[in-house]
Amino acid sequence: MNILVINCGSSSLKYQLINMNNEEVIAKGLAEKIGLEDSIFSHTPVGKDKVVKNGKLSDHQKALNLVMESLVDENCGVIKSLNEIDAVGHRIVHGGEYYSSSVLIDEKVIEAIEKCVELAPLHNPANILGITACQALLPGVPMVAVFDTAFHQTMPKEAYTYALPYEYYEKYKVRKYGFHGTSHKYVSGRAAHILDKPIEELKLVSCHLGNGASLTAVKNGKSVDTTMGFTPLEGLAMGTRCGNIDPSIVTFLQDKENLTAHDLDTIMNKKSGVLGISGVSSDFRDIENAGDGGNERAKLAIAVFIYKVKTAIGSYVAAMNGVDAIIFTAGLGENSATSRKAICEGLTYLGLAIDDDKNGMRGEEIIISTPESKVKVIVIPTDEEMAIARDTKDIVGK
Repeated sequence: MNILVINCGSSSLKYQLINMNNEEVIAKGLAEKIGLEDSIFSHTPVGKDKVVKNGKLSDHQKALNLVMESLVDENCGVIKSLNEIDAVGHRIVHGGEYYSSSVLIDEKVIEAIEKCVELAPLHNPANILGITACQALLPGVPMVAVFDTAFHQTMPKEAYTYALPYEYYEKYKVRKYGFHGTSHKYVSGRAAHILDKPIEELKLVSCHLGNGASLTAVKNGKSVDTTMGFTPLEGLAMGTRCGNIDPSIVTFLQDKENLTAHDLDTIMNKKSGVLGISGVSSDFRDIENAGDGGNERAKLAIAVFIYKVKTAIGSYVAAMNGVDAIIFTAGLGENSATSRKAICEGLTYLGLAIDDDKNGMRGEEIIISTPESKVKVIVIPTDEEMAIARDTKDIVGK
């Protein structure tokens, strides 16, 4: 079974074609700057040279046309006909309270995704465009929606309810939803496999640390709490997002700086986080280099991030009344040995200890804690596309 995985962003489109008989990626690619004059399209077929094309892609339909053309191209293609695509899995950012698992797409599902547009205005409209474009190009091919929020629908009410007048939840569904669910679900399953224990018997803290960052407490295979909330702005300090702050800061700055609500939203989402503190970059590599060079604000930005992660892990250990393993994943979590070490040095009270040599490894699944460590620490490269493909295969197979 060949499954095409589609991940539409507001101005981008990532894809992978995966042979699910052996779970091998046949081809993958990325369309960037959709809607702009300087769009970039790259297509990488396995065993062949990467193809890069420049030129305006006016919309997601045009980008998907190029994807399909590339997959069957005489020189860079990997299949002879689009008929060899058996199903399509779509990453959908927000499913609200409508779906707690992946689902076969029909008109009812599309309507639910549309109802969640106001909760994810940058992502859900693009996700819908991806679905409708694929339906036009691949009529009759089954398609599955895989929601970022679905994994977190198992959170108990005390975890997802905000201490606001309850009517706002009843009227507008204002509550914690959580994101990165596909990643957290994937690495938690891999952790259970690595530890050779049933996931139903484990307490895990999954740390998805990248430009966007979130932690999830996974107890007995289910998400019981996560740091992102009503939107991805809540939680940790991130690349450009402020994370948790006193809400009164918003009205204070509006008054002092004569800012609109839109201004504040832009500041908190795009100009804050480690970028805002350091004044250097939203890329942790650049900030670490600046800190090594003596930049005090860069050092502070890293210290704030590490502190937020450590304290969040501690709160989730309390929420689960214990922890068996801590997982590091995503760009920073997978590749920054210094960040992992700094975080773990604040968790020695758990009986946790890491092996510096193993912690120095990059890009592979590995237990980096010592054999004596009471809590295991595991680095697991995330693979959201494979998780989407597996869900798609399971649902279409039924």
